[in-house]
Amino acid sequence: MGERWPLVQQFKIQPSRRPTASTLLHCVGVTLYNHVFLVLPASVAQWAWRPPVDLPDRAPSLLELIAGVICNLLLFDFQYFIWHLLHHRIRWLYVTFHAIHHNYSSPFALATQCLGGWELVTVGFWTTLNPVILRCHLLTTWTFMVVHVYVSIEDHCGYDFPWSTSRLIPFGIYGGPSKHDVHHQKPNTNFAPHFSHWDKIFGTHADFSFCTAMK
Repeated sequence: MGERWPLVQQFKIQPSRRPTASTLLHCVGVTLYNHVFLVLPASVAQWAWRPPVDLPDRAPSLLELIAGVICNLLLFDFQYFIWHLLHHRIRWLYVTFHAIHHNYSSPFALATQCLGGWELVTVGFWTTLNPVILRCHLLTTWTFMVVHVYVSIEDHCGYDFPWSTSRLIPFGIYGGPSKHDVHHQKPNTNFAPHFSHWDKIFGTHADFSFCTAMK
């Protein structure tokens, strides 16, 4: 649809690249396989083994909810930065587990879920465990998971819209779709999934202009 709508296409990060039918089918196949053989069994197991939790009588305050979501995003950002960096630095880990996600140098939304089973399990583990570690209210947990999925898809969508999270958060604190697009073009940069501080600290941060200059 973006190619048919010039208003949308102007925000495409790599306007000359588009996913082919075969890449879309590959992503659909990987996603369906992972959800049938990993996500569904894990969900059933969690439902069967974890005791039911009563809904709290009171909702969190707006400040508590926002702080909880931000803390969960920051904690996941730290965990995944280390995981991601190791899987790029250690060739066996990259080839065995992470390479499937880098089949696409120009990411698109469906590629968000094109993951190996090990990566999907570890990401899901942190996503569900972190709210427990931080003792978040159930509503905060749900909100974090929705936001987490949204920004993950936004990172891979291939478009840098004016309302992208990275444009709404000032001072370059947040990476967003343009920074993650750089990672798919230059895989030794921008390992953090959301924020920019870890990449800046470890010298792996790169802006989109970096890729433009390299071409």
